[in-house]
Order: sequence, then structure tokens, then C-alpha cells
Amino acid sequence: MKRIAILGAGESGIGAALLANAKGYEVFVSEFSQIGEERKALLETKDIAFEEGGHSAEKILSFPEVIKSPGIPYAAPMIKQLMAKGISLIDELEFASRFSKGRIIAITGTNGKTTTTLLTYHLMKEAGMDVGLAGNVGDSWARQLVDEDHEWWVLEVSSFQIDGFKALKPEIAIILNITPDHLDRYEYRLENYIHSKLSLVKNMDENGHLIYFKEDQFIWKGLKELSIKPNKHQISIAQKVEYGAYFDGSHIHLAGEKSTSLEVDSIPLKGQHNMINVMCALQAVITAGVDEAKAKSGLATFRNAAHRMEKVAELNGVEFINDSKGTNVNATYYALSAYQAKPIIWIAGGVDKGNDYAELMEVVKGSVKALICLGKDNEKLKQAFGNVINHVEETQDIRQAVQMAHGIAQTGDVVLLSPACSSFDLFKNYMDRGEQFIKAVKEKETVK
Repeated sequence: MKRIAILGAGESGIGAALLANAKGYEVFVSEFSQIGEERKALLETKDIAFEEGGHSAEKILSFPEVIKSPGIPYAAPMIKQLMAKGISLIDELEFASRFSKGRIIAITGTNGKTTTTLLTYHLMKEAGMDVGLAGNVGDSWARQLVDEDHEWWVLEVSSFQIDGFKALKPEIAIILNITPDHLDRYEYRLENYIHSKLSLVKNMDENGHLIYFKEDQFIWKGLKELSIKPNKHQISIAQKVEYGAYFDGSHIHLAGEKSTSLEVDSIPLKGQHNMINVMCALQAVITAGVDEAKAKSGLATFRNAAHRMEKVAELNGVEFINDSKGTNVNATYYALSAYQAKPIIWIAGGVDKGNDYAELMEVVKGSVKALICLGKDNEKLKQAFGNVINHVEETQDIRQAVQMAHGIAQTGDVVLLSPACSSFDLFKNYMDRGEQFIKAVKEKETVK
């Protein structure tokens, strides 16, 4: 009997355990903290062995292969022991790929992954293709494969997941952008992070397709250092491309054997960064065989993920925007840029991941009238923008942050929650932060 251990009992770990169990493996799940009651009950129902509250190193080291949760760093003591012993260490997506006959569209990038993944899936689904959605969105791929496979799978993949790929081979890979993020996991070396992202294409051959943003300097740097075999499709917002897509400010143009275009006003997503996301998704689905006319019509019915530049309400002519998913400087730059035509009351802060706020200075100077710092330690934000923004306040209560913003805002203003930081100082995750923001705004709307 094949044997496999799983470190971490989150969505990916539980999914991997269920799939391994269904395929006849001896399975052992080890969770460093506590396992939620619902997930624990699921493991017990399937007679899957597990432990919580720590790792039994001797037992885990007896397994020939281990699936690691993406959230566990390679610097963790248990991981170091596994690597020292030469035990195969993989990601849940790598494991799941062994049991799927579907063709893969894998999407990565520091920002825009979720939007592009959801859009790609939506366009294929609307066109009538047999397609599934997995990775960092919804149920884990492994959990879904217990019950069904699809002809195509659209996967959102992070650098942490890519690090655990051995043989996973996308037919179509999308690299949206690379900006400094999670450097604490990569020895604070940007080149390590770039290499991780571009490792997505390491198993691809001449029959595959790589779609990437042409103007991204770090993607270019990585491509120059690697021998890339798949066909290249360039996405540009600065110039025409021979094969791929480009945006001229008013129209998206798809270039290649057939050429077509569509007006930006017909696209529900707004902002230049979203034009990159749209072009990547369109290029991917058309490459996968979706008719261009069906791809265009599918755009009209798309709705983006929650917590990403999501309009919550308009109170007395003031828009309240939830961009809680903007957890790094680059994502927040896009959000501020998208609303810079109006005065912005910006709510930001949280766990700083080594942020360099210089990237935001130009757009902040031109559009932000007030900054509300929402975090336990706001000193870096205040030092960066204290001399740039006239009105700066701080709080550790999101309801108070909304109250402050409401008191400052005037008709025509935008209140934008785009933290540029992780949420773990005050919230469970970015979703919790976004949901609490929505609740606070709705309470204010009710009072009105």
C-alpha cells in the first residue's frame, strides 16, 4: 500500500487527504495547531489518521512522501528534517495532478490572480466548455477530484504552491506580473521570488503556451535567464504585439492568426491593470478553443471576486469601496489609480511585509485627501505619508475607521479600504477584514 503524510489540515490538506484515501493510500494528517471540528469529523468519518497540536517527527519521517501546506515555510524545523532525509515533498496541486486527465490553465502573478482565474473560468463555462476551477479559489483541486474530473482545469497558483511542483505541466500558463512580495519566504532575495514564479513553466514543452505581461521588468529578467520552450503570447499596454493582445487606451486588440478588438466601455472591469487581466484571460480561452464571439459575450456577464475593488455603498454621494484583498503595495497602487479622479479617504495598514511605499507617492499626492491607519503598528505608514497627506488619523477598530472616514468625506469623495498590508494583526484574514468593513458601512447606511 502506498503511504503519504500531509502537513497542515487546511482546505488543501483535507482535500489531499480525502483524495489519497479514495485512491487507497495509507494517510496520516499532522496539524501543528488545532483542527476545526467540521474537518476533524470529516477525517474521522473516512477513518483517516490524524494528529493536532504538534508534529510527531519520527512518524512523519517514516513516510516516503509528504504533502506540505503552502502556508508552511521551508524554513520550518519539520520541513528541514524532511529535506535533510531526502523525503519527497510536494504540494496538494502536484498530488492532485496525478489523478486528473484534464488540461491545465495555470495562472500566477503577484496581483490579479484571482480576478484573472475567475474570469478565465467564467468565459470557458459560458462558452459551454467542460471546465473546473481550483487552486487558491473555492474547494481544493484534490477534494473535487474525489468526485469528478473535467476536460479543463483553471488553477490559481501562488509561488508557495509552485515551489511544490515536480511534474505538474500546464498546457497554458499565465504570468501576470512580478513585484516584490513575500520576500521573507525567499531569503529577502527578489531573484529567488522571480525564479519561483517562472518555475511554473519548467515542465512545459513546445506544445504549450505562455501568456505574460510584456512590460513587466521582472518577468523579462526571469525569461532572459531561462530557456523557455512554450509558445509565447505577449500582453501589452504600451505597444502593438505580433502575437498576443494589446490595449491602446480605448480598445483591446487581440493579435495573431485572426485579429479582433473590443471597446473598453463594454468590459465590466475597470482600470488599466484589469485590462491586462482581461487580455490574459481572453488570450488563454481563445488559445484553449473558445470562439472569439463567445469569449466577448461572456465578458458582459462577469462579476469579480469579493473584496477586490468592490463597491459597498454610496452614502450622501460618497462611495465606499472594499479592496481588502489589496494586501501589498502594488495591489493598492492599482486601487488608488482606479479611483484617482476623485478625492480619496484611504484606509490602510496591518502587518507590513517589508513594504516600500515610494511606489505610491505620486498617486497619493495627487488624490488622497486623508489617511486612516488601521493597524496595531502604524509608524511606518505615518512616517511615509505624514508629510504628504494633511489629514492622518489612526485606529485599531474598523467601525471607528469607517466613522472617521464618514466624518471627513464630502459629496463626490471615495472612501477606499486598500490596506497594502496583511490582515493578521487585527483580523483572521483579508476576507474577515473586508466583511467587517462591509458590515460597518451597512450599519452607517442603516443609521442614515
